[in-house]
Amino acid sequence: MVTAMFADLAGSLLKERHEASLPVVQVAHPVGGVSVTEARTRITDAVVRGVASSLTGEGASSSPGTPARDGSAPEEAGRILIEGGEADALEEFHQRGWTDGLPVVLPTEDRVKAALRSVSGNPLDTVGCLLPRNATATLLDVAINAVMAGCRPEFLPVIVAAVEATQEADFNLYGVQTTTHNCGILVIIHGPISRTIGMNSGHNCLGNGNRANATIGRAVRLVLQNVGGATPGELDKATLGSPAKFTYCFAENEEKTPWLPFRTALGFRAEESCVTVVAAEAPHNINDHGSSTAASLLNTIAQTMATVGNNNLYVGGDTYLILGPEHARTIADGGFSREGVQQVLYERARVALARISPEKLAELSSWGGYQNRLEEWKEGIPLVRTPGDIRVIVAGGSGKHSAWCPTFGATRSVTRRIHER
Repeated sequence: MVTAMFADLAGSLLKERHEASLPVVQVAHPVGGVSVTEARTRITDAVVRGVASSLTGEGASSSPGTPARDGSAPEEAGRILIEGGEADALEEFHQRGWTDGLPVVLPTEDRVKAALRSVSGNPLDTVGCLLPRNATATLLDVAINAVMAGCRPEFLPVIVAAVEATQEADFNLYGVQTTTHNCGILVIIHGPISRTIGMNSGHNCLGNGNRANATIGRAVRLVLQNVGGATPGELDKATLGSPAKFTYCFAENEEKTPWLPFRTALGFRAEESCVTVVAAEAPHNINDHGSSTAASLLNTIAQTMATVGNNNLYVGGDTYLILGPEHARTIADGGFSREGVQQVLYERARVALARISPEKLAELSSWGGYQNRLEEWKEGIPLVRTPGDIRVIVAGGSGKHSAWCPTFGATRSVTRRIHER
């Protein structure tokens, strides 16, 4: 049973489970934001119609498994022949829905072969099965999309590791790919490889101007769209989306980090190169040019994070704080470790119950661990469920700015080691 807007998603899921003939009962959209009476009426009506349809065999309320979009999967032979010049080929790619709306680099055989030389294994080796389409992604698939994104061959090991990381159960790729939330795939690179391939970890690292940052994030998005099936408006149901869904990638600024590198807190060695994937909103700037003490600065950060509309407050998950180097130094000089920052923000980044409307509070009573905990949280609802869920990393250049990246919430970030050839 789904609201009408998600009928195609239901069909895709049934097809994945080889149950495409099962009926899908469609409820009028939406059921959120309407009265309980109205929601109950809509659901009851849909169930009655669905059962009647199934008994009579009319199928009026059912939705068959959603067929794959034309051209969405690789051709059987692994090659396509397009008559005409490069402009014609690019137009064909746009028409087939293989781009993100921007022009791409044509994945010619020579370009793809050059990319594949940077990784070990057979081109048809499996990287994973990407949801919601549950389609097998091979090294060849990843290489093709990396070339399209404009990547250099040496970027491919990073992209492969990132795609593998999205397969972890905690990441909840199905939910991330199909949600109405606006999350993009934030890709964070750690360790020696970020310097080897020339990534930007300093000024404007979350912005334009660096090929590795721009194209690695774009390549991951194209793989998840072209292989996984998250085509905007079809299986990707983001209400508004975000510019972060084009590309969202940066490197940790380890030279300016006053603590040990982020990956070491997760059990990786400092000499290892790693990639972290996060289903995150675009960064929210934290401006504080006046605070000269850690306590004052942490108060600014906590109050910025304590917002009513973010998903983490309601459904948990982890969330990311990107400290600019100057802010990080002020906090570290105040005697705070990374763990100390997490603890302070867990205690202070809280939302008073009075800031949440009664209707929203009633909805929350069964969400994200809220049930039976509102009495415990009467002094303020925490942004996350544990201090460790506030991930703290340092990046960027000089200046009194940091950024907070709320996440989809029904997800957790995943960090994987990058295997270089």
